[in-house]
Amino acid sequence: MNKYFAEFIGTLLLVLLACGSAVLAGPAIGVLGIGLCFGLILLCLCYCIGNISGCHVNPAVSFAMLLAGRMSGRDFCGYVVAQLLGAVAGAGLLAWFVALAPGYNFGGITPGVADLAANVVQPGATQGMALLAEVLLTATFVLVILGATDSKKGFGNFAGLAIGLALGLVNIVGIPVDNCSVNPARSFGPAVWSPGAWPDFWIMVVGPLAGAALAVVIWRIMTASNTCKGASCDA
Repeated sequence: MNKYFAEFIGTLLLVLLACGSAVLAGPAIGVLGIGLCFGLILLCLCYCIGNISGCHVNPAVSFAMLLAGRMSGRDFCGYVVAQLLGAVAGAGLLAWFVALAPGYNFGGITPGVADLAANVVQPGATQGMALLAEVLLTATFVLVILGATDSKKGFGNFAGLAIGLALGLVNIVGIPVDNCSVNPARSFGPAVWSPGAWPDFWIMVVGPLAGAALAVVIWRIMTASNTCKGASCDA
């Protein structure tokens, strides 16, 4: 149960602090600052709960680990439930902040559609564009995780640094499109408190899960055993 509780707390803090950076400080720090906040909180969480649960805090990451054979189906289900509940709790705390000061100059809001930094397709973008962005950005993010945490090819204590930087990078790229999800739980929590986000929510599930599966395929191809070694191998 410790690892499930760790996933609950980790996802709660991810949503509260990362989405909170957009909602409470968005106008001051902009897209670059928000992206960095997402990366920094994940980096901190990797070193806080990584040794307890692996710090997935993301159903797409857990899905990739399931496909890669790094976790059981039972743990996958437990992780996803914990992550979704944690996201709802984190977004609920953020909603409390908003309710306490309706006159505050909140950022991270798409006027008349959704607040709490919910994932919605931004003006000028399309659902197809957002779906493609979620697939590609999640694949990039999960591929970094698979490589950094690989038991034979990974980078040990430096894995958290790479993972945090990767999340920050994909958020900086993806926020202008749909506020960047790459994490169904991160999208689910704010959507519970922001009903206007539901029409685009399917993108934040299908895109990240497809991207996670794509990352596993790419990683398996890159790490497939190769009997040909050295410069003497023919091209």
